[in-house]
Formats: sequence, C-alpha cells, structure tokens
Amino acid sequence: MGLLAATGFVRAFVPVAIALTTTALGTLLPIMRENGILGGVFGRTVFAAGAIGEILPILAISLFLGSEQTWWEALVIASIAALAYVLALVARVLARTRLATVVGENQHATSQLTLRITVVLLVGLLLVTQQFGIEAALGAFFAGMVLRWTTGANPELDEKLDAVGYGIFIPVFFVSSGMALDVVSIVENPLRLLVFLVLLVVVRGVPALLIYRRTLDLRERTALMLLTATALPLLVALAEIGVSSGIMLPENAAALVGAGVLSVAVFPLLATRLAARTPVA
Repeated sequence: MGLLAATGFVRAFVPVAIALTTTALGTLLPIMRENGILGGVFGRTVFAAGAIGEILPILAISLFLGSEQTWWEALVIASIAALAYVLALVARVLARTRLATVVGENQHATSQLTLRITVVLLVGLLLVTQQFGIEAALGAFFAGMVLRWTTGANPELDEKLDAVGYGIFIPVFFVSSGMALDVVSIVENPLRLLVFLVLLVVVRGVPALLIYRRTLDLRERTALMLLTATALPLLVALAEIGVSSGIMLPENAAALVGAGVLSVAVFPLLATRLAARTPVA
C-alpha cells in the first residue's frame, strides 16, 4: 500500500486501506446456505471471519472518514450502542407483559407485527446514525444486535427477514450499484481493477491461510481465503465517500467497485467448489 501511495497510484490511503479489509458476509451467507456449507467448523469460521470483516471496517469508516473529529465520532458510536442496549433491555421487560402476547398472536396475521416492529427498529436506528453523520450500516448492525438479544434464535422471523432482504433490498442494491459503476473508467484503466482484486486476496484473504492452519486443512483454508476476500457493499460506500470528499481518484473508486463486483462473481463460486469436497464437521 505504501508503494502504491508513493507512486501516485493511490492518493487516498485510508479509504483504500479500509476497503481491502472488508468482507461481504451478507452476500456470502445465502450462497453458503444453498451449497450446504454454512454449518460445521468451516461455516462457523467463515461466519466469524466475515463478521470481523464487516463490523470493524464499518467502525473504521465512522471513526476515520466521518465529518467530525475522531473522538466525537467514537462518543457518538458509544452512545448509539448504549441506546441499542437500552432498547434490548426494554424489549426484554416488555416480553413478560400482555403486549408480547398480542404481538406473538399477530405475527402470522396480515398485520405481521413482528416484521413491522423490526422494520421500525431498523429505520429508527438508521435515522439516528444518519443524523449524527455515522455510517448507516452501523445502525443496521445495532438493530440486528437488538433483535438477537431480544428474540434469540427465531427461525420464523429469520425467514421473513430473508424474504424481505434477499427478495427486495439486496437486488435493488446490486442494480443501483451496477447503474453507478463507471464502466468507461474501468475499460480505460483495467490494470487498476486487477491490482485491487489481487490486493483484496493478499490483504484480506491470504492471512486466513496462516491464522487457521490448526483448525482447517489447506483446501478449506483456500476456500476461506476466497470467501473473506469477497467484498462489495462497503466498497461502494467507501468509493462514494472518497469521491464526494475529493480524496479518492474517480478511476480508483471505479476500479475498487469493479474489483468488488468481480470478487462476488468469481470467489464464492470457486470457494464453494473447494468446500463442497470437504466433509462437514
């Protein structure tokens, strides 16, 4: 990364460095589920590594790329986390009241109370984070934490959220990302895309070969390397932040998103082929 910055290839060190540490866990989960590799030691390892590759970059974006000073951003994040914790406590208290019974009785009715409450919680925390200039994905993360703390393992709610997320919002995100992709810039500078794609594997993926050598065999670690190097949603956010703030070259922003698109198209396919040949523990 230092060499790229020194040669003028990269002007915005921080957003590019954050981008190279991300993992598109939300994109990987349905792919792994459909291929039957979400369970066992391998699936748990991917989930843990992918969760780190989502939450830590989100925190880094909020802290180092926010509009305010880092200490203020950290204070806001801590306050939102405290708010999420209070909401979880309130929900647990309400779970022992008549209100919880009413909600439970109507979760399968046309009112779909549990799903509506979930959407209200999500939108509310998104608005709070946006109001303070914090990355919106952090609000979604805290909303998910509140739901897990209060409902625990709830397969019925999970299925409903999967239907809404993977049926509506995620396809819309990919369509909007594709429409915003600067294909002309990528065609004019194809080397940048290839460099960022290789860096995604080297920076985010290769450490998995070493860190999990006592837990997974070489084939599983290679699959894990490819999966953890799969990134797109946060790359789009980082590219938009970098270009709008004037610290990232437009061609680098396009190449980063293009590398993310290519990683989503290629890496999970190769990884699932490798992981499918290994027994699930």
